[in-house]
Amino acid sequence: MNGTLADVYLVRHGETEWSLSGQHTGLTDVPLTADGEEQARRLQNRLRAVSFAKVFSSPLQRATRTCEIAGYGSVVELDNNLIEWNYGDYEGKKRDWILAQRPGWLIFRDGCPNGELPADVGGRADRAISRIRQVDGNVLVFSSGHVLRVLMARWLGLEPFGGRYFKLGTAALTILSYDHGNRDEPVLRLLNESVK
Repeated sequence: MNGTLADVYLVRHGETEWSLSGQHTGLTDVPLTADGEEQARRLQNRLRAVSFAKVFSSPLQRATRTCEIAGYGSVVELDNNLIEWNYGDYEGKKRDWILAQRPGWLIFRDGCPNGELPADVGGRADRAISRIRQVDGNVLVFSSGHVLRVLMARWLGLEPFGGRYFKLGTAALTILSYDHGNRDEPVLRLLNESVK
C-alpha cells in the first residue's frame, strides 16, 4: 500500500438554512448562511499550523465554499465520493416527519427510499479512503455530516451502521489517524471540535 501514515482532517461544512432547520440536505445544493461563512473563517487559524499534501471536497457548494473560505480553494480536488447521502424521498424532510411515516427509521440501518442504502454510502466512503491512503502526508477533507460519519466508521473498520455513533456539528473538525504508526490500528484522534 502506498502513502505514509499521516492524519486525515475531516471538516463538516458550515451552517446552512437546512442544517439550522433540521432538514435532510443531500443533493440539494444549498449555500452557507452568513454564520456558516463565519464558521469557515474561524477554521483558517486552526488549520494553518498543519501542512496538507492534498485537500479533497464534495463538489456541493456548502462544502466547496467552506473549503474556499478556510483558505484551500486554490488547491482542492473535488471528489464525487464525498457527496452527501442521497436522501431520495426524504430530501428536505425533517426527522420527525420521517418517523411519523416510518416509525423506528434509522438512516444508518434503513437508508432512504429512492435514495441510497448504507452499503451504497459505505462503498463511496471506501473509495474515498482508498484515495486518501495513496497520499504521502496529511489530508484535509470537506464534506457533509452523514457521509463523513460513514467514512469515519469505515476508517475504523466498522460497517456503515457504525456512523450512527458519531455526531458532527457544522464546521466541526475531526481527525483520523493511526495508533503506534501502524496502518492496522486506525483511530479517531479528535472528534467534533468546534473552532471558536
